[in-house]
Amino acid sequence: MDKFWFKTLLLFIILIILSPTGLVTAQGTSLSGPIYIVQEGDSLWDIASRFHVTQEELANANGIINANQISVGQQLIIPGMEGIQGILTTQSVPYGESIQSLSLHYHISPQTLKRLNHITSPNELYAGYSLVIPQNDSSAISGKRVALDAGQSMLELAILNQTDPWTLTVDNGSEKSWSTVPGEVLRSTGEEDAGPGALHPTISSVNIAGLTQGETAEIQVTGDSDLSISGSLFDHTLNFFPDSDKHYVALQGVHAMLEPGLYPMNFQVSLPGNLSYKFSQSVLVQAGDFAYDRSLPVDPATLDPETNRTENELWSSLSSIVSPEKLWTGNFTPPVDPVFAECYSSKFGNRRSYNGGEYLYFHTGLDFCGQIGDPIYAAASGVVVFAGSLTVRGNATMINHGLGIYTAYMHQSEILVSVGEHVEKGQLIGRVGNTGRVEGPHLHFEVIVGGIQTDPLNWLNRVFP
Repeated sequence: MDKFWFKTLLLFIILIILSPTGLVTAQGTSLSGPIYIVQEGDSLWDIASRFHVTQEELANANGIINANQISVGQQLIIPGMEGIQGILTTQSVPYGESIQSLSLHYHISPQTLKRLNHITSPNELYAGYSLVIPQNDSSAISGKRVALDAGQSMLELAILNQTDPWTLTVDNGSEKSWSTVPGEVLRSTGEEDAGPGALHPTISSVNIAGLTQGETAEIQVTGDSDLSISGSLFDHTLNFFPDSDKHYVALQGVHAMLEPGLYPMNFQVSLPGNLSYKFSQSVLVQAGDFAYDRSLPVDPATLDPETNRTENELWSSLSSIVSPEKLWTGNFTPPVDPVFAECYSSKFGNRRSYNGGEYLYFHTGLDFCGQIGDPIYAAASGVVVFAGSLTVRGNATMINHGLGIYTAYMHQSEILVSVGEHVEKGQLIGRVGNTGRVEGPHLHFEVIVGGIQTDPLNWLNRVFP
């Protein structure tokens, strides 16, 4: 290489080094815009999902050719946020938050929060939503939650909280003090309050688990003593019961064939003095993982639509009654002898076809192995509400365990209990058979929660409140 070309190349390299264009990726893309710093365990797909962009958009914005070649500490531009700078992070939105409450929590204007998260409707802010927020030193909440009671003025509320209406109004981003409506949750100076920002201050926390097809949804609420809490989920009434002095629990089955997606969960708390506060936020139901059984040959009479409709209505009516007393303790136990306790001929939720037909059905229980005459035991203490013979279910027994929880035992050769009888966990209640819609002898065992059949293995493997 002659001296001219050498000097030209050297000058070109110096110009690149001194260029004020900022950080450059391998493909020459300038890092201009909000930045996310890659954390341990991140993947490009995870990051794209959390920031509500596609993996392709994220890769193109950062000149990334191989999605597997990102490293901890690497800075990535988040596309689609022109005019916004700084370092971004994400937080999962808990139940009981709104745009307004999150705005106060993170000290970000509602408009900026909506823009960062591409939110056009309040319904999009579901529990579990990946909320994009700027990293800063003022992300902690400020003050305690207060709510304007019916007939109460902002002046009264301010005096009770040792402040003034003007400060209370300005701190909560309200234009006028008289625009605040009864029940609206505000922030006031005082002890830090980490409770759900859009829920009344009497509620300290709301935790939801089990929102998956075929599972038991468990909603736990902590709050003041003697609260009256109600709600609904999937058009089913949520029945809250006090689990301790300040702890309330509702259990609701998630149908195994419910379409995965967003569903509103409505929440209401009633206070002394006929005061009532309502809140609604969507929750996300995840898809379950169910197998397909081979098409089962059965008696055509057990597939008659009218027969099935009548039996299903009976089963639904029996299990829809919610008794206020909890009759069981601890976890449920397998309803068969130990030798068959982990022997299942078909699991809950498996998709079902009969006599070569379409897969229109699902398995509503857990089938335990067994032979005719083998003992059947009560999985938990309760009261017998059905003991009789049905076309599809065969000789069947249903037990009420309280709080909307039922177990059922089907296809028996012999029923050993009667309606109204109180049974204890482990008590002999029947014998395995092959009656009803069966291919051979076994015990079909169901756990019904809030009128919906759920996976019995959940109840056999853990303790529900």
